[in-house]
Amino acid sequence: MKVHKKLDRKHLLRKAITIPIGALLSAIGLEIFLVPNHILDGGITGISIILAYVTHFPLGVFIGVLNLPFIIIGYKQIGKTFAFSTLYAIICLSIFTSIFIPIPQITTDPLLASVFGGVILGIGVGIVIRNGGSQDGTEILSILLNKKTPFSVGEIVMFVNVFILGSAGFVFDWNSTMYSLLAYFIAFKTIDITIEGLEQSKAVWIISDVHEEIGDALNNRLGRGVTYLNGQGAYSHDKKQVIFTIVTRLEEAKLKSIVEDIDPNAFLAVGDIHDVKGGNFKKRDIH
Repeated sequence: MKVHKKLDRKHLLRKAITIPIGALLSAIGLEIFLVPNHILDGGITGISIILAYVTHFPLGVFIGVLNLPFIIIGYKQIGKTFAFSTLYAIICLSIFTSIFIPIPQITTDPLLASVFGGVILGIGVGIVIRNGGSQDGTEILSILLNKKTPFSVGEIVMFVNVFILGSAGFVFDWNSTMYSLLAYFIAFKTIDITIEGLEQSKAVWIISDVHEEIGDALNNRLGRGVTYLNGQGAYSHDKKQVIFTIVTRLEEAKLKSIVEDIDPNAFLAVGDIHDVKGGNFKKRDIH
């Protein structure tokens, strides 16, 4: 029982520290790069940027107010842990965006602003998501609409964001729309990298008549454990041994080289894995 309490406290402490860091980076990306150059982000933040520009009220006010109804919905429909983490992240983001208002922009080049603003914003959002929160209510809305419509969460988010980013052309100019789409794409990809890590794991399936030789080579030359799975061809009904292993992205090329050297005709399939736990899997250096 004491161990669980210690783990819970450690987990909460990590959230309490890392979520503000993510919100701080998001605020830097917004207030120092994107907003001064009339470049929008997607979701509620994008709507908040437009309203702040039109009304001259602080961006943080709209981020807090517009997200509040979605946090309440999320509390009732998704869970209190997610809702509180999201509320904490949005409060931090609202405060930090207000703090950065007097700071002058670093660049007036919209291309540089789109790239650097998108990267910094993406890292910040990714950190918050990794710690169980969110900085935008449209994600909560998309999760709920997904249950009642044939569209996926990603499709709903994309539709909403294309509409919001497209509105930049009417509020600012059409160059702003194109730069906003660029910044959104960069931020989207950076979020993935932040959540999944640079050394994304790969699941590998290999079918070969010399499976034992390949398995031994992967053990000895790559330092990876392998598992033999019993397989059977659906057409030929031939019994086959399927080699299954997990490697890092950096080890993928070496694994393919090993298999190619031993059996050029081997069947090889590689897939992305977002999380690996348990067993003796550890990330290793490539030699």
